[in-house]
Amino acid sequence: MNPPVLLTCRIPSALLARLNEACDVERLEGPAAPFVLADRVRGKHALICLLTDEVGRAVIDAGQALRIIANIAVGYNNIDVAHARSRGIVVTNTPDVLTEATAEFTWGLILAAARRIAEGERLLRRGAWKGWALDFLLGMELRGKQLGVVGMGRIGRAVAAKAPAFGMRVAFAEQGGGDAASPVEHAIRLSLDELLVRSDVVTLHVPLTPATRHLIDRRALARMKRTAILVNTSRGPVVDEDALIWALEERLIAGAALDVYEREPEFHPKLLEFENVVLAPHIASATRETRTAMAELAVRNVLNVLSGQPPLTPVTLD
Repeated sequence: MNPPVLLTCRIPSALLARLNEACDVERLEGPAAPFVLADRVRGKHALICLLTDEVGRAVIDAGQALRIIANIAVGYNNIDVAHARSRGIVVTNTPDVLTEATAEFTWGLILAAARRIAEGERLLRRGAWKGWALDFLLGMELRGKQLGVVGMGRIGRAVAAKAPAFGMRVAFAEQGGGDAASPVEHAIRLSLDELLVRSDVVTLHVPLTPATRHLIDRRALARMKRTAILVNTSRGPVVDEDALIWALEERLIAGAALDVYEREPEFHPKLLEFENVVLAPHIASATRETRTAMAELAVRNVLNVLSGQPPLTPVTLD
């Protein structure tokens, strides 16, 4: 008898077929509340889930036969990892495979905000463009400016590595999830406070932990340049959205570009009122290549663990 597996999302058909060869797979249709997950995970040996699935104590305790929880995401704040480990359950994530896609998208947001691309498109679509003018939709040139990277993990380093192509200097602050053993050439290390004061673009690449929740609050935003742009492709609660609205209303920063939000899929409705804010629906890793690679890594982790082999990308709390 093949080991039973619960899958909470659609994955590419070739990967599903590969999983079906070795396992009895049950797939949920659409997002499931924790009580539904808890009910359906009973008797399963593996759970393949998304960052939108809340895998807390109740779900973990219900899955008494679980051997592995494979998260199709780099972050794992949706899983009570400590409790899973106390029950002898392996937790895995999908690092590396989405690094470049997220870094590319981060630069897309930086350019969209700095050069007012989204604002210009909205204006054009509503028929408000009256023609070329010397002082029309003037943005900020990136050349000669400082990029401040908060969190120098894999994605933060990949973003920083692309900065010379735009003529930007790089400063970074370690705020969890960084790897000091792999510095980016020509990047200077600053405290978070110094980085906020001196940077023209501040981009966030930290995991969501108790220490990073609301890392960017009123005090942090007040420290930024009035000409600076805030970019977030990490996790929504890293930024206090109420504080961000305040900073935008007071014109304490020049703008923001966000791919993640505090209470996804909900977001602060006032964000829609600002032309100098670029909004995206959590799609930084959304390329066919990357999302396929993420699902494949999760499947490989499950197949390894269920066959008695070590996981490829285990989550550790050390």
